[in-house]
Amino acid sequence: MKVGNLDGRLILIGDDGAYVDVAEGSAGRFGHDPTAVYDRWDEFLEWAATVDFSPENRVDTGQLSPPVPTPRQIFAIGLNYSDHASESGFAVPDQPTVFTKFVSCLASPHCDVTLPGDGNTDWEVELVAVIGRKGTDIDESDAWSHIAGLTVGQDISERLTQSAGPAPQFSLGKSFPGFGPIGPWVVPVAEFSDPDDLELGCSINGTEMQRGRTKDLVFSVPALVSKLSRIVTLYPGDLIFTGTPAGVGLGRNPQVYLQEGDELVSWVEGIGEIRQRFVSAAARGENAA
Repeated sequence: MKVGNLDGRLILIGDDGAYVDVAEGSAGRFGHDPTAVYDRWDEFLEWAATVDFSPENRVDTGQLSPPVPTPRQIFAIGLNYSDHASESGFAVPDQPTVFTKFVSCLASPHCDVTLPGDGNTDWEVELVAVIGRKGTDIDESDAWSHIAGLTVGQDISERLTQSAGPAPQFSLGKSFPGFGPIGPWVVPVAEFSDPDDLELGCSINGTEMQRGRTKDLVFSVPALVSKLSRIVTLYPGDLIFTGTPAGVGLGRNPQVYLQEGDELVSWVEGIGEIRQRFVSAAARGENAA
């Protein structure tokens, strides 16, 4: 079972691609808003377990929008794999390195992303956790019960903006339009045999650039939920980009950055893949014309 967003409407998707429009299938018990459902996540799961999927309604990932399009908060974690910290020239942190991505950067699982006119645009495949229960001061041992599900994300990063000024501008450099594609859907935590150990990776034009396992996170998903909740309140539908393994363009010698025409494919075991094509601002303007 997977939870998705089709043309702004919440859908429930079966393993074979058949789907149910939730507002229609629940006779209005749940609304059509893909983000609002996380406020009633436990109730929604109970209903979802009773759904029969019609083979006449099918969807593929290319039709979907961001599964959580309007979260209240987006947290992102830097240097959360030791090999990525090393390639970035930093020591492994003893506390999570936290920044935010702005909601306006969220994008569909299959989309075109416009490259900024000047800059070095990089890739960072990440597991993204979706909060399903409001909480503060959450114990690490109870953290998975506060997570609705998991999805695939790319923390696309424009390195010049990120490092400009007297202090780093992580949030701005990682929040250009399209720099937060997520999807293709949210998979509930109960669907994973071991949600603490998932393989993830990405490729550019068919060449593998990153591959890792979430068991190697410096701060696990439950640890992140617990530590964040000691400071801020976590709300249903909030997103946590949990960090990226080694293999980003900044850490290569020579450095490599995304170019016009590149296709970036990112995936997480047990969830699926997202796919982005990169275009120049000029090319996008010509296509729009």
